[in-house]
Amino acid sequence: MSRRRTLIIAATAATAVLVAAALPATASDTLPWTGAAAKGANQPFQHGYTAADLLRWTPGSDLFGDLTRSRVPLQQRIDTGEKGAEHLTLAGDYGNAFFESYPYNNEFSAYTFNFWQYTDYYASWHGMAGEGVPEELYDPNLDWKEKWFEFGMLNLPNSGYTNAAHKNGVKSLGTVFLSENDRGTQTYTELLKQDAEGGYPVARKLIELAQWYGFDGYFINQEEPKVAPADIPRYKQFLKTIKDAGLYVQFYDSVDNTTGARVYQNEFTALNSPFVRDPEIGDVSDSMFLNYWWNKTKLTNSAQHATSIGLDPLTTSFAGLEAGMYQFDQPYDLDDNLGADGRPMNAIATLGSDFVHAELPGKEDDANQWKAYDRERRWWTGSSTGGAVDAGTWKGISNYITERSTIDGSVFDTTFNTGHGLEYVHQGRSSSPDEWSNINVQDQPATWQWDITSTGAPLGVDYDYGTRATKADRFTYRPVGGYEGGSSLVLSGDLEADNYLKLYRTDLAVGKKSEAEVTYRKVSPTDASHIDVAVTFADEPDRVVRLPLTNSGRQSKQWTTGTVDLGDHAGRTIATLGLGVSGASVENYQLNVGRITVTDGRNHTPSTPRGFHVTSALTGTDELELGWDLGDYDDVAEYAVYDGGKYLGGIYDDVLYVKHFTAGKGTLELRAVGHDGSLSKPAKLTYDFTKGTGDVTASVSDDGSVDVSWPTPTNNTRVTLTSAYTDEPVSRSVRVTGRATSARLTGLPTEGGHFKVTVDAGKGTEVSARGEFADTVVEPYARDLVDIDSTTARFSTPATDDWYKIHVEEDGVARTFATTYSSGAKPYIIRGRTTTAALTLRLSSATSRVTATIEDYSGNKATTVIREVVP
Repeated sequence: MSRRRTLIIAATAATAVLVAAALPATASDTLPWTGAAAKGANQPFQHGYTAADLLRWTPGSDLFGDLTRSRVPLQQRIDTGEKGAEHLTLAGDYGNAFFESYPYNNEFSAYTFNFWQYTDYYASWHGMAGEGVPEELYDPNLDWKEKWFEFGMLNLPNSGYTNAAHKNGVKSLGTVFLSENDRGTQTYTELLKQDAEGGYPVARKLIELAQWYGFDGYFINQEEPKVAPADIPRYKQFLKTIKDAGLYVQFYDSVDNTTGARVYQNEFTALNSPFVRDPEIGDVSDSMFLNYWWNKTKLTNSAQHATSIGLDPLTTSFAGLEAGMYQFDQPYDLDDNLGADGRPMNAIATLGSDFVHAELPGKEDDANQWKAYDRERRWWTGSSTGGAVDAGTWKGISNYITERSTIDGSVFDTTFNTGHGLEYVHQGRSSSPDEWSNINVQDQPATWQWDITSTGAPLGVDYDYGTRATKADRFTYRPVGGYEGGSSLVLSGDLEADNYLKLYRTDLAVGKKSEAEVTYRKVSPTDASHIDVAVTFADEPDRVVRLPLTNSGRQSKQWTTGTVDLGDHAGRTIATLGLGVSGASVENYQLNVGRITVTDGRNHTPSTPRGFHVTSALTGTDELELGWDLGDYDDVAEYAVYDGGKYLGGIYDDVLYVKHFTAGKGTLELRAVGHDGSLSKPAKLTYDFTKGTGDVTASVSDDGSVDVSWPTPTNNTRVTLTSAYTDEPVSRSVRVTGRATSARLTGLPTEGGHFKVTVDAGKGTEVSARGEFADTVVEPYARDLVDIDSTTARFSTPATDDWYKIHVEEDGVARTFATTYSSGAKPYIIRGRTTTAALTLRLSSATSRVTATIEDYSGNKATTVIREVVP
């Protein structure tokens, strides 16, 4: 598997197979956002995990563990009866950032994936620093190797991406990545440690972690130079533990089943298939990602081998494609995966398809986002414009993967919301002028992007993000933006003849009271065109039925909703849903479609949400954390929060983080959104920060005490401190009187950790602040972590999370340790960057005095004598 980021190696298709290790990809880092999009002081983000981190983990131990969960259940896809190849997409999410893996943010130019219909598994691929790593250790201006901090061997999928994946029937996977460079001294042996009963505690934690955060399994990328042959059976049992818990597991083609050596078979063979189906213990994983250096013969053999051991190659043997490195100039041709019948022989896996945005020059510039859309469309469909396939050899993933969909039942609603915008529009009016990215509220993407046919020149199709957006040069339409969310669908060009736009694959049951509604705007000055809802039915899949929209021939410079009565087709099933335009010849035609809804005549409006409350009012940093009772996903598609009519955010969850919240007083409204687009009555919550304490601050002293202060004198004020992130939960409370502006809490931990203080003055809304306990001590390095014998000392890294460096001295002289990527020796073991080999130290004498001084991120030190001078 390719490395996180490395130098580009040029190789032709003819010579690439001669290289001794998997070719690396490039992945441009997403630099920290600046300005309004800069990280909030307490903005939720994810982090990486070592095996030791996992063993310490509990559902309450992660600082933002309650704000970064996925709650959308995996939706069932339509059964079309078509047997096709599965596809795994291994890629980044909003960006390749180390400390900024947000589920949502106020930045339009973050990447939001738009082609869920061509993937079955989305595995997260980008490194994350471990929790507690000081962000100041990262200098984005240095060379990519100059990252002197630890990345976890495990990174979780972004919870926003998981929610979007689940809406579209896609399983979301975390990634375990182990190599001699990228993860320092972390090694597979830490995964395989067993308890007294022979179980695998790390595997159990991986299961528990996935269940808590709501994702579906793991991609295991084992790329250390060797797995000891004796460890191979245990490794399989480790994998089997995870699979048997109901999670999906894909293993990488990098371990020889007999020798354990890092060998890339580049096909599915008896030397790697036992990591999927072992002849003795059965299935230990679900599938394998085959390394890239395949050809027609290898893929033919792969399919035959899978079949010979009772596996379906379309679901177990994944032909790997290096998207990030080669992009549209692939040296490997997916046509080689086609059998004599023209159908795929094996499943497909791609690494780095997010290159469409990640490798785009100026990717942080809003004006360049249309280029990313064109590149993304080309990767998935072969056409940057949605029309004819672009020149070149790349045909697009859609040439090999059948489109999937979860649009079933009897209701459907889309507002063509792609998950980001330069403003948020609610029912045709701007509800917030702020740009945003939130894939949680992304609608199911159009299944075909774009499939438009015409008896003349077809119209162009695009997403319209409004007047602040930059569109592709080929479009001349006047931007109007969205009706709900950040965008609408726009058809534009010269209307010369009938046009039919096929949009969605569906399985929608039609009843006697079923209707279709279309909300649209005609922007052209004179436009007598007619708009049709265009469908095909399951019982006549090849016949397009055009159903005229009421009054669509009239002008509609503002948003207008027309309806179609579907009752005449009761008992039938809509198989595809689209639009038709006809009846007039119009130059510079423009039709914006803001919403399409299919209803069944029943009331699907959710109940008013319950339990709406402020979890934390962090007014000192202009942040707000809200909570409520979560309704069942069968009834609620998402929740939307407004402040005095201004949209603050949306999600299907029972929590929401709000950045840049500066209002003094007002009323918050929470509405539940139905799957037919209906809105519940609002739950209302009044707040008033003009009364009470004002902003709260907390400062800590070395003795552990926390001083809490506020500017406005108050009487009878309760101050509460809580922390659930330490080994033992901490809670302190004190009441102060007499026009107080401060309080001191004592007897608190001095080993670091996060806390929250809340001040309630009995009037106005209570105010909180977050902080960190004093850190004045470090746990000494344990003597038994070193195996010393004469002139050899073998060091192990500590299991505690409270360390940064280990200074080793022999007779008072500092010893040095090699670092990953051959970045030079350091006079200490540095967490995340010292090599595993360097932990075995050749001593200069068999009688020398050896000490190890551990140092944590706060600079605390403790020295352990490993060996006294031997007489």
